[in-house]
Amino acid sequence: MSLGLRATIRAVFGVVFYGAVFFGTAGTFDYWQGWALMATLFIPAVATMLYLAWADPELLERRMRSREERTRQKGIMLVFVACWVLVVVLPGLDQRFGWSTVPAWLSILADVIVLASYAFIVRVMLENRYASRTISVEEGQELVTTGTYALVRHPMYMAILPLFVAVPVALGSWVALIPALVIPLSLVMRILDEEEALKEDLAGYAEYMGKTRFRLIPGIW
Repeated sequence: MSLGLRATIRAVFGVVFYGAVFFGTAGTFDYWQGWALMATLFIPAVATMLYLAWADPELLERRMRSREERTRQKGIMLVFVACWVLVVVLPGLDQRFGWSTVPAWLSILADVIVLASYAFIVRVMLENRYASRTISVEEGQELVTTGTYALVRHPMYMAILPLFVAVPVALGSWVALIPALVIPLSLVMRILDEEEALKEDLAGYAEYMGKTRFRLIPGIW
């Protein structure tokens, strides 16, 4: 199966899956927060996929990988996936049963944050062609230390962190913020294990750690 076809199938599956989750749990299509987030997530995602399929198919292929090889990472990803399932399932139930109310303007602001996070993700990808979704070091991989990588050692995680926290608010649910706030902990665990692998397998990474002090948030950690 060609890369383009695999990417298309994945994009269609994502739209159908999240649509089913958002509106199925809400029990209605009259859920404007769900429609707004779907547009915010998938329009730029499909545009980016089409661009990478044309300009950098190798990067697109790396971004489509999902199978972790490190045992510890498999456990960490189980925690992340469990939290993310709750983050996307709870808002629809919240909408159906009226557990909490988020002001419309705040949900719209959260959509803007999600979009800004995605723009930051794209920037990081373009700075580092080896930015895979899984932890691995390829033959001939070069260490990137400029741009956003001069700010923190893991700018991709810095980019996605606000997205995870903003999604429940964009969907109009305070309840879903509870599992969303566990996700940063899983990112910290992932980063600590990832750095062990990078120090061992990526030339110059240990020296880079000495020059770029912060892992995730400038001035904090």
